[in-house]
Amino acid sequence: MADISNKFDVIPQIDELDKKILKMIMANARVPYLEVARECGVSGAAIHQRVQRLVQIGIIKGSEFIINPTRIGYQTCAYIGIFLKDSKFFDKVVAEMKKIPQIIECHYTTGQYAIFIKIYAKSNEHMKYILHDKLQAIEGIASTETIISLEESFKRQITIDDEIDIE
Repeated sequence: MADISNKFDVIPQIDELDKKILKMIMANARVPYLEVARECGVSGAAIHQRVQRLVQIGIIKGSEFIINPTRIGYQTCAYIGIFLKDSKFFDKVVAEMKKIPQIIECHYTTGQYAIFIKIYAKSNEHMKYILHDKLQAIEGIASTETIISLEESFKRQITIDDEIDIE
């Protein structure tokens, strides 16, 4: 299973400047530090240090360019609930699923599924191939239930809410 060594750590303290920085870089990860500094009324070096601290304490997990799957030929998005033959297969199943590049998210869940994944395929035929020849061939998977997404209505990050006291 996943490493839980830091999952129960105390939530790091952040102040109002950290919140303002986070809001700005969440809106545009490519915003120059000097622009953030001007908006926040501090030096560029201070912003750089704050962002580095936010990375080090795990609040910022990274920055990335997000590829639009449909623009590169992946027309089918699905969520798949996975039933395991036994919970002892979890680590092995996850390790094997990591080898399938079309699986972009994997969650260990409560409820009826042991694992819930998000997957992209180029077509329904491609989805069938991934499901039948790759996913369901993994030892330890008892069965799967597939839910096709017809449209992503919205997607967003968690918000930095001024009203919630996180200090």
